[in-house]
Amino acid sequence: MSDFTLIAGPCVIEDKDTCFLIAENVKAICSRLGINYVFKASYKKANRTRIDSYTGMDFKEAFEILKLVKTQFNIPIITDVHETADCEMAAKYVDILQIPAFLCRQTDLLIAAGKTGKTINIKKGQFLSPEAMWFAMEKVKSTGNEDIWLTERGTTFGYDSLVVDITSVPRMKKLGAKVIVDCTHSVQRPNQGTGITGGDPEMIETISLAATAVGADGLFLEVHPDPEKAKSDMASMLKLDRLEAIMVKCMGIRNSLYNW
Repeated sequence: MSDFTLIAGPCVIEDKDTCFLIAENVKAICSRLGINYVFKASYKKANRTRIDSYTGMDFKEAFEILKLVKTQFNIPIITDVHETADCEMAAKYVDILQIPAFLCRQTDLLIAAGKTGKTINIKKGQFLSPEAMWFAMEKVKSTGNEDIWLTERGTTFGYDSLVVDITSVPRMKKLGAKVIVDCTHSVQRPNQGTGITGGDPEMIETISLAATAVGADGLFLEVHPDPEKAKSDMASMLKLDRLEAIMVKCMGIRNSLYNW
C-alpha cells in the first residue's frame, strides 16, 4: 500500500445493503491500486437546511451497521460528530472522528474529540484561511492527541457557490497535518431556494486530479450507486461506477510525482 488515502462512502447511512455494496466495491478498487481505504458514512446529519430533510436512522442501528462494515471488510471507519456527547459514543465504533466544517471552531467539541484518542479529521471551515486551521489543531493537541488530519472542502464565494483554492493543500501541510481534499462537498452549490443543496458533480474529477497533483495526502469522495435516489447530498455525490477511472488517473499522477 502507498501512503495515499481514499475516504469514501455514502453521505449518510441509508441501509446496510447500500453500505456493504459501496464498501465492497471501493475496497476492491483501492486494493488494485494500492490505496489506503477509509469507509465514510454519517450516522446523523445535524446540519440540514430544511426541517423535513432526512437526518438519519436510529443512531444505535446506524452504529451497528458501521460496526458490521468494519468487521466484514476489515477497514477503518470515519463518521461525523456534532456535539460533545457524540464523541465518546462514536469512538466506541469508529477509528476516525470527523469535525464538520461549520463546527471547526467549536472548542468544546474539538477537545471532546481529542480526548477520545482517535484520529481527528477537521474539515476547514468555508470561512477560514488555511493558516487559521492551526488554532483548531491546537485545541485538539491540548488533549495530548497529535493524530490530526485537515480537510479542504472549498471556501464560500458569494451566497451560493464555493471555490477551491488548491494552494490550501501545501499551506495546511506546513502546519504538520495530513491533508485531505474533499472533492464532492467542494462542488456543492449551497443556499438554493429549494432548501436542498445543489452541486456540479462533473467537476469532481477535476478537483480530484488537481488535489493529487499538488501533493494531497488523500481524497474524500462521497459515492453512491444511484446518487439521484440518495437521501442526502444527491446533487454532489459521485456515481460509484465512475470512481475507479478517476482513481486510476489520480494514482498515475501521484506515481509520476513520487517516482520522478
